[in-house]
Amino acid sequence: MTGRPCSIAAALQIIGERWALLAIREITFGNHRFDEIARNTGASRDILTARLRALETAGVLERRVYQERPVRHEYHLTEAGRDLRQVLGALRSWGDRWLVDEPPVVVEHSCGHELDVLRSCRHCGDEVRPADVRLDVRAPGWTLSGPAETP
Repeated sequence: MTGRPCSIAAALQIIGERWALLAIREITFGNHRFDEIARNTGASRDILTARLRALETAGVLERRVYQERPVRHEYHLTEAGRDLRQVLGALRSWGDRWLVDEPPVVVEHSCGHELDVLRSCRHCGDEVRPADVRLDVRAPGWTLSGPAETP
C-alpha cells in the first residue's frame, strides 16, 4: 500500500531527514563550506556528504567552485532551497514555544523588532486563523478520511 497522495510525503522524501534540514539551516545562516556545515550540524562527514548530494540532485542546493587547486566547492540554496526558509521558520517557532526555555536564535525584521510570522491570504490580505481554513481533497479516489468508497 502506498498511502495517501500527499505533498508533505513528497517533501519529506527530500528534506525529511534531520541532517538535510540542519544542512539547509547552516547554508541559510551563511555557512557554505562543507567543514562549516559539518561542524555546526554535528553530522558525520559520510552522512553529510550523502545528504548534500541528495539535496543537490533534488534541486534544493547547488555546488559552486570556490577554489581550483585542489577543486573545492561551496553549497548555495537554489530558489527551491530558499523557499524552505519558511519551513525552517515554522520549525524554529514551534521549537521556541514548546521545547526550549530561551530561543537560541531570534529573527529580527529590518525595523529592529523580533519577527513574528503570520499567515495571510494572498487574495484578500486577511490574517489566516485555523478556524478560517478548510481542506479540499483533490487527489482522485481520496477523501479526508481516506480512500473513497467505490460503488
